[in-house]
Amino acid sequence: MRTFIQRLGAVALLAVFSFALAGCGNKEAEQRKAFISFLQTRVIDKPGLRVPTPTAEEKASFGDYAQHYAVITDFNEGMNQSVSQPMTQIMAKGALRSIADLSSRRDDLKAAKDGMGGLRTALDQQTAKADAAHAQLKQPDDLKQVYDKAYDKTVTAPASTFKEVFPALDSVFDSALAIGDFLEKNKSKIQISGSSVSVTDPAVQAELNKMLQQLNSQSAAINAAQRKLQSMVRG
Repeated sequence: MRTFIQRLGAVALLAVFSFALAGCGNKEAEQRKAFISFLQTRVIDKPGLRVPTPTAEEKASFGDYAQHYAVITDFNEGMNQSVSQPMTQIMAKGALRSIADLSSRRDDLKAAKDGMGGLRTALDQQTAKADAAHAQLKQPDDLKQVYDKAYDKTVTAPASTFKEVFPALDSVFDSALAIGDFLEKNKSKIQISGSSVSVTDPAVQAELNKMLQQLNSQSAAINAAQRKLQSMVRG
């Protein structure tokens, strides 16, 4: 038979446990409030794309919700390392300074085009990883509404906008490579000196003009995509 003291001890333990739960609940509410405020004021309300690094004090105030924010920061860090930085290098390698480059730097252009395929794969992987982590998060409704807005602004929208650049780049590289092959094939009829081009065959001249016009129009599409990216980043 349990003694009165034993029963009292059990009741006391239950009471302490209840108080502990209440305390955790209050702490969670405060952490959630701090996290919601951070997302709203530092991410959503700011113009353009902003992924601020919380201070140690701010991170501590989020409690376990700091890991929720890590889903966003991990995506952006992954994008910088596996997409943005490599793309800068690839674009520099594939940059054209004159029409002569279309013929003399075909290997560079081919390497740049192949590199873009790797970047597209990296972007898809980073997005899928973030989306999977996002789907696993357990959040109260008030936090979820704010978090989803922040996630869309810092993950979904940038990834979607970035993807629009790839088709335009593919078209430019394809056209540039085709012109390079055309110049090589007709090199006996085409003389290039700096930015000047002299063609002895009218039919070759007409075809070259057509190909160059197509390349120019495709370059305009890239410029438009870049402006959209810049607008998203700057707000």
